[in-house]
This record gives sequence, C-alpha cells and structure tokens, in this order.
Amino acid sequence: MNQSGHIADLLGKQGYRLTPQRLMVVSAIENSDDHISAEEIYSQVVARYPNVNISTVYRTLELLKRLSLVTETDLEGGRVRYHPADKGHHHHLVCQECGAIIDLDESLLEPLQDALLREHNFIADLRHLAIHGRCVRCGR
Repeated sequence: MNQSGHIADLLGKQGYRLTPQRLMVVSAIENSDDHISAEEIYSQVVARYPNVNISTVYRTLELLKRLSLVTETDLEGGRVRYHPADKGHHHHLVCQECGAIIDLDESLLEPLQDALLREHNFIADLRHLAIHGRCVRCGR
C-alpha cells in the first residue's frame, strides 16, 4: 500500500503531522478504485495498527474534508463515502430499492447550476452529488 501520495504531500506542506495512522487513512482513500467508507478505511488501518480507534479515522476524514482534499457523498441509508477531491467530479443516481449506483454525466447538471444562480442567486456546489430514486427495473 502506497504510504504517501498527493493528499499526504498537501497535508505536509500545510504543516500537518504525517502520523502513520493518518498516512494509512490517506493511502486507503487514494488507493481505492471507488468511493470508500470510514469503516472500510478503518478495517485497512486496524490491520496494520491494531490499537487505532475508529475516531482517528473520523478525525482524519473531517480534517481532509475541511481542507477540501476529499469529497463526501451520501449514497443513501447512511452509506457516506469518500473520494479524493483531485480525482474529479462524480455524480450518481442511487436506486433506493436495489442499491444500484449509476454514474451521471456532469454536463447534465450544468443547466440546473445555471438556473439556481439565475433564479435564486445561489451558487450550487455540485462537485459530488447523489440523486436518490428508483431505477427502471425497480420502478416497474
């Protein structure tokens, strides 16, 4: 597992301590092929550092969110997932029935973002969005 990457470099440059536990959290996020939950991160960290508490994972995730280094997406039912912010914007359609997750092209959200600004003077942060509903298979 890679111990240092882009997020760790940014943390170090901003003066944050790069503890082994913090580096393991960052590594789990950066090396995940998909969004990853705090519990999945914890299971990877505790495998190497058995005395680590899950609160360490949550504190690190809060720090990374505050510094805009990771994004957080609620994929329904409390399934909060994390993703490196520098890996681009991701949007999902989440079926509340079967749990299917369908990627959504960002260009579909541009008219919504424009309308919110024009009609409500509101600048929407649509970098990472999950829209909940039912897929066609479950909607029938």
